[in-house]
Amino acid sequence: QVQLVESGGGLVQAGGSLRLSCAASGDTVSRRTMAWFRRAPGEEREFVAAIRRSTSQTYYADSMKGRVTISRNNAENTVYLHMNSLKPEDTAIYYCAADRASTILSEIRQVRAYDYWGQGTQVTVSS
Repeated sequence: QVQLVESGGGLVQAGGSLRLSCAASGDTVSRRTMAWFRRAPGEEREFVAAIRRSTSQTYYADSMKGRVTISRNNAENTVYLHMNSLKPEDTAIYYCAADRASTILSEIRQVRAYDYWGQGTQVTVSS
C-alpha cells in the first residue's frame, strides 16, 4: 500500500513557475512508476508526466513538453513536478499517482495504469 501527499500548489501569475511535491510512504518511489495527472474544471483527468521505475525514463504530455520536468529524489522518497511558463489553461487540480504492477510503455499515459493516488493540489494561473 502506497500513500501519496501532494503539496506546492497555489496561485501564480501567467509566465511564472511552480514546483509541486509528492511525498510517498508505504513503499519507495524507486520501486514504482510515478506520474502526475491534472483535472481542469469540467474536464477528464489528463496525463502530465511520468517517470518509470528502475530506468527513470521520463515521459511528457505533448502539450506540456518543454515546460515541465518530472524528477525523483530517492533519498527523500519524493517525486517533483517543475512547471515553467505557466498559462491560465494550466489551471487544474494536480494529482500524483503510483502504479501497482509493472506498467507497459503503451499504458504509461493512462489513468488505468495507476492504482494509488494523492488527494491533489490546486494550481491556479492568473492572467
